[in-house]
Amino acid sequence: MSEQSHRRIRSFVLRAGRMTEAQRRALELDWPSFGIDIDPEKREQLVLTDIFGRAADKVIEIGFGNGDNLVEYAGQHPERDFIGIEVHRAGVGHALLQAKEVGLRNLKVICHDAVEVLDQHLADSSLSEVLILFPDPWHKKRHHKRRLVQTTFVELLARKIKVGGLLQLATDWEPYALQMREVIGASPAFSNRSEEQGGSEGFVPRPTWRALTRFERRGQRLGHGVWDLSFRRISR
Repeated sequence: MSEQSHRRIRSFVLRAGRMTEAQRRALELDWPSFGIDIDPEKREQLVLTDIFGRAADKVIEIGFGNGDNLVEYAGQHPERDFIGIEVHRAGVGHALLQAKEVGLRNLKVICHDAVEVLDQHLADSSLSEVLILFPDPWHKKRHHKRRLVQTTFVELLARKIKVGGLLQLATDWEPYALQMREVIGASPAFSNRSEEQGGSEGFVPRPTWRALTRFERRGQRLGHGVWDLSFRRISR
């Protein structure tokens, strides 16, 4: 097989989105305070207790967009440490602006492929919670292979989330919600929390901790549904 055939199919496409001057300035000036640099040529493991200067529960949000939920959630829980992973620099810049404005000390961000970060740079059983909120649904059937939530990725998450930890997801695309429920539900490492959370059909009510972003508000006005899922990492 060729080298190309061995490459992992990525769940994202880097697009040259617009970036404001404030976002550019935040990336330049505030990255040293909030950013974690990843060297793709090395498989060095991040020592999170050293990065944050303490031992505390670690929460990761994968694909945090503009950082609205990430910043709000971190602000609500100063006793926990948060890491946001996002490949789009405009969103990272926006999150840095918000984090600096509210004076967060328990937040770091990474601008890199989340799968590579988890696989190559984070220790097993090091995370208390992983958030995957409104990932790209890749609507067309021929693109479903690009969806982030696949069996191999769930197996990776199972290694990184400690027993008792949580995997929280949300999507506004019902077919993807059903796939998430099926794929994660098939893993012996996770237990669906729908019943204990008062949900039904494998889904949970909208959690109070999840920030209502402007994108979700727009969807509500248009009558779009949102499906939330919550799973607990269990001992196999």
